[in-house]
Amino acid sequence: MTATSSDPATGRALNLALLGHGKMGSAVARLAPERGFEVRLILTIESNPDGVEITEENFRGIDVCIDFTTPEVVVDNIRRVAALGVNLVVGTTGWNHRFEEVQEIVRSSGVGLVYAANFSIGVQIFYRLARAAAEIFAPYPMYEPYIVEAHHKAKKDAPSGTALELRRQVEPHLASREISTSSVRAGFLPGMHEFGFDSEADTVLIRHTARSRQGFAEGALYAARWVAGKKGMFGFAQVLEEQR
Repeated sequence: MTATSSDPATGRALNLALLGHGKMGSAVARLAPERGFEVRLILTIESNPDGVEITEENFRGIDVCIDFTTPEVVVDNIRRVAALGVNLVVGTTGWNHRFEEVQEIVRSSGVGLVYAANFSIGVQIFYRLARAAAEIFAPYPMYEPYIVEAHHKAKKDAPSGTALELRRQVEPHLASREISTSSVRAGFLPGMHEFGFDSEADTVLIRHTARSRQGFAEGALYAARWVAGKKGMFGFAQVLEEQR
């Protein structure tokens, strides 16, 4: 990844707004200056009730807005930010049931948006490995597929958005098989996802474990740099595929 970020048209540093200043928002805020971004605005749940601070005045000069809030407010945040013509990176999960609504917001507003259940580059590679494993194991019904994920006790959604996306990606290769999915919420775990195949004879595992939130913050900033000046709605996997 590059050490600096700038608008390709002007050469100036990219200005960020952060919605949400919890664990992920704080990680992005800490890393952004090291990666050449300027964080111009931070809005928390408390300082931005009902999105009242998402205004033209507050967002003047903002190139990209990064959202790590909650499922209850994220779609309204997207609507308000897009109406101001500001591009977005959305790391909040739990809004997939409103995906088509968000697509229409992005299309009608003419902005760019990158979304992901998990902005870790390692997780995106993990997805590719999991798809390959599902395809390889598909002809062998004696192996039962399963997913286990574990996160800190404060994480609200279960299964995680990453686990749901993992299941969505491997299901086409295992269409006739049930994929048991379980969640653990305990302590301060930053995140673990495991995709396994178990038989009476043996077990095969693919696992991704996050050591910290820096990997997620790196990915979100990578996406912010990429989406600046673009229009359309993109999954983070698409962003990484373009770099291959």
